Amino acid sequence: MSTNVWILLAIGAALALVITLIILNFASIGTHVRNKLEHQYGAHDPQFLRTMENMMGPPMAEGNQATLLCNGDEIFPAMLEAIRGARHSVTFETFIYWSAPIGKDFADSLAERARAGVKVHVLLDWLGSNKINKKYVATMENSGVEIKRYRPLRWYNLSRLNKRTHRKLLVVDGRIGFTGGVGIAGEWTGNAQDPEHWRDSHFRVEGPVVAQIQGAFVDHWTQTTGQVLHGPDYFPPLEPVGKETSHMFTSSPRGGGDSMELMYLVAITAAKKSVCLSAAYFVPDKLAQATLQDARARGVTVQVIAPGKHTDQQLVRLASRSRWGHLLKSGVEIFEYQPTMYHCKVLIVDEIFVSVGSTNFDPRSFGLNDEANLNVHNEDFARRQVTQFQKDLQLSRKITYEEWEKRSLGEKICERIASMLGRAL
Repeated sequence: MSTNVWILLAIGAALALVITLIILNFASIGTHVRNKLEHQYGAHDPQFLRTMENMMGPPMAEGNQATLLCNGDEIFPAMLEAIRGARHSVTFETFIYWSAPIGKDFADSLAERARAGVKVHVLLDWLGSNKINKKYVATMENSGVEIKRYRPLRWYNLSRLNKRTHRKLLVVDGRIGFTGGVGIAGEWTGNAQDPEHWRDSHFRVEGPVVAQIQGAFVDHWTQTTGQVLHGPDYFPPLEPVGKETSHMFTSSPRGGGDSMELMYLVAITAAKKSVCLSAAYFVPDKLAQATLQDARARGVTVQVIAPGKHTDQQLVRLASRSRWGHLLKSGVEIFEYQPTMYHCKVLIVDEIFVSVGSTNFDPRSFGLNDEANLNVHNEDFARRQVTQFQKDLQLSRKITYEEWEKRSLGEKICERIASMLGRAL
């Protein structure tokens, strides 16, 4: 066989390997939901909670209290205060940890607690934390903080490059939990006062459900290190502190199927009155679109807030806008947030059920990422989130079907191309 033939065979094998890796990177595992769910009960009905517990996730825990924190000026001081008050353990998992003064604040606080004898474990996504200042890492490691990277890239595991942990979890002493949308970066500091400072929500949690938040962290820590964190330093007895019924819902491609999307679809299908969706990245697939349209057909008010021109992912915005036609025509109200990047991830159904956490309403979160959402079933909590949603609505611009239909040909072509990328976004 000639040298040229061998070269062609080698090139063909390399291309086949690349194509295989691309397919594996953008494919999730398991069976996907294909058919619309039938509306059989409302979010206020006992059957809704039974479904959430038995089909969708861990048991609902009673006696919890979740507190909304808006933007960095509220979020970061609360998280740092909890860390600095730790006596036994700190577990912290995040997707983004970049190099900014706020990153140093977290590194210094975690390091100080480790030097004081507190068990401190930090799990950073390998891809999302690639901009972290090495000095911050050294500060923590030299103080006794255990830092691990989730799914680091090696030549033999290229197929998992695109499957990341997107979870944002902080648990202090097994008693105080935090979850929501923020990463550790300068964009999340401030009070959404300009395009350089983002709008986001995070939640401080107390009560029995904190053990489930801790369990989500421990699951990933064990996968990454082989070490099991257990005992009273991590899972102390937890007494009721409030009136909220909650559970921590997690998803992962390795778990089989798009369970996070199914959870969202079950909640929206239960709606009888209203659906309020804050979506940093809103790219609904056909089934999600049909579920939102069915809600409108039942007379449900459906309102969505998505980022406007200030976004960190223009391709995602293009893909999102390409899918708005049938939604707008059916009466779904879509708004674009104007002042800055809108990074909130909150679903509110019938002013009683709220899902908050790391999950975006897009194919990546539903099928590729490891995600975690706190689900709360409580009218008082839900109404407080509706109040905040309405405040965000006042800073947003409503997009009409007529406006959407008049997009230029160039816009339509760009949006269509972006939409075809699907899970690659």
